[in-house]
Amino acid sequence: MIDPKAVIDSQAEIDEGVSIGPFSVIGPNVRIGRGTDIRSHVVINGHTTIGVDNKIFQFASIGEDPQDMKYAGEETFLEIGDRNTIREFTTINRGTTQDTRVTRLGSDNLLMAYAHMAHDCQVGNHTILANAASLAGHVHVDDWAILGGFCCVHQFCHIGAHSFNGLGSTIKRDVPPYVLTDGNPAKPYGINSEGLRRRGFSEESIRQIKAAYKIIYKKKMKLDDVIAAIQELAQSSPEVGIMAEFIVSSERSIVR
Repeated sequence: MIDPKAVIDSQAEIDEGVSIGPFSVIGPNVRIGRGTDIRSHVVINGHTTIGVDNKIFQFASIGEDPQDMKYAGEETFLEIGDRNTIREFTTINRGTTQDTRVTRLGSDNLLMAYAHMAHDCQVGNHTILANAASLAGHVHVDDWAILGGFCCVHQFCHIGAHSFNGLGSTIKRDVPPYVLTDGNPAKPYGINSEGLRRRGFSEESIRQIKAAYKIIYKKKMKLDDVIAAIQELAQSSPEVGIMAEFIVSSERSIVR
């Protein structure tokens, strides 16, 4: 399962059933869970923990130093969950001491070719980063969010659950849950109705989310009034409650 041409440090912890292709390099502080398939020419370094049944394709760079000029060699970490697919030339960097020290990728995610996760990013489960989608440092991406190809996210932004962000979008503010964005800079264009249906949301839930979207984006209300209105709507809709909580906690303000 491990090609003799792979270079694996004797201190690396490799579970049974891990496959490692030729010319891949595994550093001393790396832990890799069972069933993970690492193709050729992959480099995995730093304090990096990878769960089970992941697929990492050729020329990916996982767990290298953060691209941050403040980084001075401190001990920082990368944690990757289970069943992720990480395609060619993807880069995922470790955290920094300016945040929690840890970059995290959850489980069941698809990172397509040339995707980039910078230092201290926190990415949930079932997300998709399409080809060349890039996350700057400290970005949070919630479950089931989708970033289209060449989509760029400014540092410290928060991408809400089930949102869909179109091809080439430049995201400089937080994207609320369920919202569809596009453009440079990214602007809202409705909700991700089709994605919600595919994931089993009821028509009533989708109707309530649409009503919340209209309050946020169509009523031309001040943000404080928007929050009050959707908090009232949230009393009968847990999904809208998630939107309300997201907007209240937003530090960069939301796309509008």
